[in-house]
Amino acid sequence: MFCKATLLTLALALLASATPVANEQFVAPGIRIPLHKRGSLKNEDGTFNHEKAVREIVKLKNKHRQNLLNLVTNLGPDALPEGAEIKPLATVPASLEKRGAVKLTDQDEDLEWTGTISIGSPAQSFTIDFDTGSSDLWVPSSSCSSCRGHKTYDPSKSSTSSKKSGSFRISYGDGSTASGTPYTDTVTVGGVEVTNQYLAAVTSESSEFQQDPADGLLGLGFTAISSLGHDPFFITAVNQGAVSEGVFSFKLGKSGSELYVGGTNTDLYTGKIESHKLSSSKGYWQIGGASVTLNGKTAASGFDTIIDSGSTIMAAPTKAAEAFWEQVPNAQLYDEDQGLYSFPCDSVPEVAFSWGGKRWTISADDFNLGETEQGSGQCVGALSSGDLGLGSSTWLLGDTFMKNVYTVFSVDDNSVGFAELA
Repeated sequence: MFCKATLLTLALALLASATPVANEQFVAPGIRIPLHKRGSLKNEDGTFNHEKAVREIVKLKNKHRQNLLNLVTNLGPDALPEGAEIKPLATVPASLEKRGAVKLTDQDEDLEWTGTISIGSPAQSFTIDFDTGSSDLWVPSSSCSSCRGHKTYDPSKSSTSSKKSGSFRISYGDGSTASGTPYTDTVTVGGVEVTNQYLAAVTSESSEFQQDPADGLLGLGFTAISSLGHDPFFITAVNQGAVSEGVFSFKLGKSGSELYVGGTNTDLYTGKIESHKLSSSKGYWQIGGASVTLNGKTAASGFDTIIDSGSTIMAAPTKAAEAFWEQVPNAQLYDEDQGLYSFPCDSVPEVAFSWGGKRWTISADDFNLGETEQGSGQCVGALSSGDLGLGSSTWLLGDTFMKNVYTVFSVDDNSVGFAELA
């Protein structure tokens, strides 16, 4: 799930002040964090990497299952959105688990966008996945004997670390869990530093996570879906006045990918940002009034969408996905268990989403996840019937969509916006 480590480079600008004030907190004017690009689910020969996709879908299902459990814990059972359902823990099919004993060559980059953050005083650095679809910061603990190959957090070496009561648990697709201990500490992302940030130091890892090249995850969602029950990093940054704007933005692509914290990078987009107010206060970056067109004709409308940088494959409720694919000429059900469909490779459907304004089109290369097998003539599409339990009219859009737009997340305005890439 995690991609290879990347060094974080900073572009810091000093805030000008005619009369410096002693002990005044530095407020970052906007920090760009270059991200390592996400690979695709295609093998080098252009075929679809089915095993990698299945493992990603299982992780995606369990991530949002945990989010709904957190929502109930934090806000009560009435907080579940209409039609939402906490599904059983998803697991990787036994056939893949058996194959997992033989290490397969990864033909592409792994499936995350990562940069470097630091925790503690003095700083301890970690390669982290930035995920708008979750709300916790967690890294391996120095006391974790199973965290092989990852940098670990040693709270005893940080003068600003404080152990907290409670526990932290993560569920994995292989049926196991990882658990850890909550702490607060100083956390720095780019030039944005916050104090007393809640995080989890994981003391045991599943074998599935041990294979991931990155060290941990930083959630950019809202507090309501936090397993720790406390504000995630960016909310803390806004509350502490550590950023000049309560805005962060993503460019995700084959080159020049970055997370911009504290505003937008005007060099990376053109025209105006089309902003849409959040349709839910339940922890997600969720906007409503969406429609999707297929080859220029409306295929579905009036649904909500969650914008999730931690996912590649888009997901729609089962009935909605079935209705969509029924409108694609010569489409076939490819994997019923994971809700994957295929279409003729020589006629990639043109898919675009709209929220009442511009139509934002997904490129054919991004929608096409690869040929089912060499010579089959059928390619797998990036929209699945994920059945994530998020609601009967809620779709999830990951980087298949985000790679085609500049995406702006605003805490200040409670909105998500899109702009044309420069």
